[in-house]
Amino acid sequence: MILKQKIYVFKVVAGIALFLITAFPVHAEENSVTPSETSAVETMIEDQQPAEAEAGETVEAEKAVMNEEPSVEAQPEAEAEPEPEPVKDFVGLSWEASSKGEVEKLNALVSECVATYEAEAREQQAGLKALPNLSEAKQYTALNDLGTCLFIKAEAAMNHGKTEQAIKEFEYIIEQFPFSQAWDPRGWFWSVAEKSQASIDVLTGKAQQELDEQVIEVHRTKPVLVTPIKSAIIDYTKYGEFLDVGKSTYRYNIKDMAGLRKAIGEGIYPNNGGVYKNPRYKIVKEEGRLEGSHWDFTNSDDLEAAFFKWATAKEPMGVRLFYIGTIFEKAGMYKEAIRAYHALVVNFPKQVAWTYWQTPWYPAQAAIAKIKHIIRLHPELNLKVKWMNIKIDNGYDNDTDNDVIYTYPGKIYEVSFLDRMKESIQGEQKVPLETIKKKVGSGQVRLVQYDNGHWQLLVNDKPYVIQAVTYTATKVGQSPDKGTLANWMEEDTNENGRPDGPYDSWVDKNRNNEQDDDEPVVGDFQLMKEMGVNTIRIYHHPDTPNKEVLRDLYNTYGIRVIMGDFLGKYALGSGASWKEGTDYENPEHRKNMLESVKQMVNEHKDEPYVLLWLLGNENNYGVACNADKKPAAFFKFADEVAQWIKSVDPNHPVAINNGDTLYLDVFAENAPNIDIFTANVYRGDYGFGSFWEQVADAADRPAFITEYGSPAYARHLTLEEGEKAQADYHKGNWLDIQTNLAGTLDGTGNALGGVIFEWMDEWWKNYEPYLHDRKSDAIGPFPGGYYFEEWFGIIGQGNGQKSPFLRQLRDTYFLYQDFWTDNEK
Repeated sequence: MILKQKIYVFKVVAGIALFLITAFPVHAEENSVTPSETSAVETMIEDQQPAEAEAGETVEAEKAVMNEEPSVEAQPEAEAEPEPEPVKDFVGLSWEASSKGEVEKLNALVSECVATYEAEAREQQAGLKALPNLSEAKQYTALNDLGTCLFIKAEAAMNHGKTEQAIKEFEYIIEQFPFSQAWDPRGWFWSVAEKSQASIDVLTGKAQQELDEQVIEVHRTKPVLVTPIKSAIIDYTKYGEFLDVGKSTYRYNIKDMAGLRKAIGEGIYPNNGGVYKNPRYKIVKEEGRLEGSHWDFTNSDDLEAAFFKWATAKEPMGVRLFYIGTIFEKAGMYKEAIRAYHALVVNFPKQVAWTYWQTPWYPAQAAIAKIKHIIRLHPELNLKVKWMNIKIDNGYDNDTDNDVIYTYPGKIYEVSFLDRMKESIQGEQKVPLETIKKKVGSGQVRLVQYDNGHWQLLVNDKPYVIQAVTYTATKVGQSPDKGTLANWMEEDTNENGRPDGPYDSWVDKNRNNEQDDDEPVVGDFQLMKEMGVNTIRIYHHPDTPNKEVLRDLYNTYGIRVIMGDFLGKYALGSGASWKEGTDYENPEHRKNMLESVKQMVNEHKDEPYVLLWLLGNENNYGVACNADKKPAAFFKFADEVAQWIKSVDPNHPVAINNGDTLYLDVFAENAPNIDIFTANVYRGDYGFGSFWEQVADAADRPAFITEYGSPAYARHLTLEEGEKAQADYHKGNWLDIQTNLAGTLDGTGNALGGVIFEWMDEWWKNYEPYLHDRKSDAIGPFPGGYYFEEWFGIIGQGNGQKSPFLRQLRDTYFLYQDFWTDNEK
């Protein structure tokens, strides 16, 4: 989801449609965005209510109505009117002229844009009272294009040292076109006025001053329940009956409503009204702590108020239960959280909601993952779960009308004392891996599948778990948006004859932004080795890999490389322009892409550092390619590319990179020669939910996560707390990967590992590359509720003044050091 590489893509005309998750996405991304199980559920809700639901709890789903055109009598054929001339791409051309330093051309383009759009833009601006949302922004082309072009011109003045002129031009945008937005290729619009102000703040020195002076005020509370329930387990068979388990007609029929209400606890279905009997509810309401939208409480630390707000929110009960569960979970009330999540699974398994990115989200599937996550992290609860599953036929597209949902409500049970003693003595139980039923590849790197369906990656006949990171060493101030991003394998700022990041970085242990006597040069490659990294993920274009650097990465540090080709994403390798985009049915584009892959494979196939080949990067989301519109054509072409790779290199597996599981069924049907399914997945702190099972069921392939992670920043947390929240998120994600490796008892057995996103913070992600931005408009399933894209690194760059050398190791770095070096031992 998240755009990572040095890609000279010029911003495009606002209005290009894009499907993103978060990605998520994103990010989706980096960004650069999965159907993502996220906190961003703000739009249409489809609700399936259980039997005996209380009055007022049923919410009608919005349905689109397709009206047929009335029939008309045939009319005489009119003379064909001349087609209007295509509108000039002022924005794209302006970005291009700016990146090339063609000032006169840029000025001419902006003047022409003003002449073309100013009147209409002012009319659009006058009709607005607030910044349009994502879906509405595309309707304001004149306003958006004019504001963006003026911004490009102002920024060009800024980059040429014309500070006063730049400030005046930025101020003009803020005053005249405050609701103008620019389209970001990563999948959203950003406020031109906001970025103009950020640029002014950088020019005047105000930005860093505001960051230094920022004070976070937090009101932290926990829910206080009138009738606390001691047990996390509800025996639903005591209060009703399960009907048609495992079928699409499943439902739970409540027979003893009063008994279930008493057992479940206040605020949890069917005891919805229990919160009104809590005397704290009236107090909190009178204090004014319940004012505002319930969505504003999703990431609040006032968990008492958040509980009351969500328990009484006008949302479908399935959605309410999920967020009530997360509130209990944040409060450390794990038994209450499990009861809320289980109530969702039992009563509302068919609940469907929609994310910020207009993609379907299934709360009940997420609730199952949450239950497993809590039990995994808290063995002191002495709980296990079994038989709990929700399967969805036709769930890999955006059409929820064709979904067929099968429910297994499962059982949560307490582990006996005897079983606990056995586990403590025997350790973690494993599934024996004995008989190999399938082999893929014949070289040093190959895949095997055992008779129990589990998969392993073998390197030199030894199991290899991918412990990887997306690596780049972006210097503060550099940006692909400005055409200034250097190749980390070549950049030598201190002119000592070797790349800066890999060899010359040092750890700022006391975080004083100075290199002290006890902080020697160590280099990123050594830091990765000490962390337990065995693989990095890179692409062979648009930058050319330095083979000597990669050889040393392997020979000296033992780290291998996942080598990728974008396969037409961002129009890379296809020969298409950004505006045109890659067409996977265009013979010329296909030929160019195949040549790009051939160049990569022939150049690197005999190098010892190659682990496997990776095709694409979330191509199924679109962005300067039409894989989102023609997924079958894309996957068929990718399969043909994989066939060619195998014809010349049987020594390395071929993988494809997807955005979560969108079009997984299309992949399974059209790409039999691709060995591994990989995806960028951002679902939440609990891991990847049903991902592993979905891949096994639909495609029977091994899989790994090519991007996962979380920002180390959240508005409601201190920087120290933000780091811990990032580490907790990563812990849940890696434990989920670990649970699904081959040989595990409770997992699917098809996980091969994962790739952390990302090594260190990149300051250009929210556009102004000299500012470590703390703003985000893209909602995501993270501790702060947003994609703070400039904070995804497990390593920080301090105040940026010692970039690209300074490294501040975050809690997440040491978390993986414990996980991954223990694995080696």
